Amino acid sequence: MATETNLRYSDNDLAEFKALLQDKIDKAEHDLELIKSAYMNNHNNGTDDTSPTFKAFEEGSETMSKEANSALAIRQEKFIRDLKNAIIRIENKTYGVCRVTGKLINKERLKLVPHATLSIEAKNMQ
Repeated sequence: MATETNLRYSDNDLAEFKALLQDKIDKAEHDLELIKSAYMNNHNNGTDDTSPTFKAFEEGSETMSKEANSALAIRQEKFIRDLKNAIIRIENKTYGVCRVTGKLINKERLKLVPHATLSIEAKNMQ
């Protein structure tokens, strides 16, 4: 039984990480809603009465902004998916185990990057 504790984090540690992950998921979903609402907003800044050149510039800027928001939303959705996958690993009691080395990922690393699946050692091998 002593070797098993070396292969995985304790239930208390897992509960702590689950709370951290859930907090991050809640914040990330809130941020995603902000990104989506900015994307949906038509950005009508009252340029109807300004020069055609300025209006064209505004429309170009709006297109760039929508593309940037779309890319941001896609990244945010992936981040949320990674966080939710980490919660599944907690439920399976495989959370915090490096998928390359099979060793435990350092707690400090998991606190900074709670969805990490690689130890620093494995990350440096890439």
